[in-house]
Amino acid sequence: MSDTTAPASPSAPSRHLIEGPIATSLVSLAVPIVLANVLQSAYQLTDAFWVGRLGGDAVAAVAVSFPVTFLLIALGAGLAIAGSTLVAQYYGAGQPRMVNHVAAQTLLMVATTSAVLGGIAWALAPAILRLMGVAPAVFAGALQFMRVSYVGLVFVFGFVMIEALLRGVGSVKPTMAIVLGTVLLNVLLDPLFIFGWGPMPAFGVAGAAMATVATQSLAALAGLALLTTGRLGIHLRARDFIPDRVFIARAVRLGFPGSIEQSTRGLGITVLTFLIASFGTVTVAAYGVGASILGFVFIPAMGLSMATAALVGQNIGAGRIERAAAIARLSAIISFAALSVLGAVIFIGAAPLVRFFVPADPRVVEAGAAFLRIVAPSFGFIGLQLALTGVFRAAGNMVVAMALALISQWVIQFPLAYILSRHTGLGAEGLWWSFPVSNVLVALGALAWFQRGDWKTARLTEDDREVAAVSNEILIEEGYRP
Repeated sequence: MSDTTAPASPSAPSRHLIEGPIATSLVSLAVPIVLANVLQSAYQLTDAFWVGRLGGDAVAAVAVSFPVTFLLIALGAGLAIAGSTLVAQYYGAGQPRMVNHVAAQTLLMVATTSAVLGGIAWALAPAILRLMGVAPAVFAGALQFMRVSYVGLVFVFGFVMIEALLRGVGSVKPTMAIVLGTVLLNVLLDPLFIFGWGPMPAFGVAGAAMATVATQSLAALAGLALLTTGRLGIHLRARDFIPDRVFIARAVRLGFPGSIEQSTRGLGITVLTFLIASFGTVTVAAYGVGASILGFVFIPAMGLSMATAALVGQNIGAGRIERAAAIARLSAIISFAALSVLGAVIFIGAAPLVRFFVPADPRVVEAGAAFLRIVAPSFGFIGLQLALTGVFRAAGNMVVAMALALISQWVIQFPLAYILSRHTGLGAEGLWWSFPVSNVLVALGALAWFQRGDWKTARLTEDDREVAAVSNEILIEEGYRP
């Protein structure tokens, strides 16, 4: 029999998230998340550095696997969003047993989903590569890289989910430490597995995937071990992993729009890339450099969005709706202001930034600088949109986030990019203008939706009688009284 008393509210270390100064709460969550995201990007940079030493075919082998891997991760992203949202609201509501139950059930779903998706992708990898028209010189290396990656997909999904769950209860520093350790280990393992050393054979391109799978496996196991201690706000126990059909059905309903949203973004980028490629190598290279810089811009914006989702979710769960609204407004202001300043800096230094990546090609520098100067003034609106998307997710309104993604990619950006580039005198610059127009319009749409206030009425801890019954059963089993 377990303890017969349950905490009525979140644990002391995280009470500042629902009671302390709003700015302090937001920063204390956002900074470790941003740092962890920066560290995660080091995986790709490390792979690119060492694989680049194998030659162009090896680089291409790794590159062609990214769209498929991104799509697989996007399909499972909805579960991470749903799990993090439910955990945050139950934690804020002071229902620790439901927090534990949700965490275990979500991990169970993620493990099952990733194993199935990984198995399907492993079997279909040759057909996928043939469909993509991969050159014979690249085919073998790409197949090896993809198949090793798909074997380890369960660990990649698992750690992403563990990060999301701990983010929901406000514990973000432990996973940041894990990411730091595994990134450093990956720096050592990459050259060892790729080139070999002593008795260790050289695995070539597949070695990069092996190093990533090895370190992600350690990260997932370390995160799982942390969750079994109960010291971070979540305490996993074996009985919580017994499949709960009611909860699983609810989590799928909640997470499905999130998966569609992420998949839509990935597919939209892929389609837009085909249109960009039709304008030649210089335009593609300019977009590639610009997209890399945009990726770094998104890191702090996404970190703040994730922190906002966790913080707003906890406060909604605790019934502190006005505090949640104040957090949302502050996050939107900070994100808009910070990214606007960053956009101004990039606008001024556009040419030197592009030249840093491609110092020997003035045509790419000119085209890349034009791309950045057109897009940079809208960075603040990207920040605004992401901050408010975090609020919608925290309230469980995943459909709004999905609708914004669909409208952004398929109603505004892609049609506009096609029209401006093909049917006006703008040419390639028409492609670039589709970015700021869609950024501004979608951000204003998100702001209008936020101002309606519908999100304030959503409390996932109360709106499902069946789940409430499950909660009562759990409490009774533990010796509590509902």
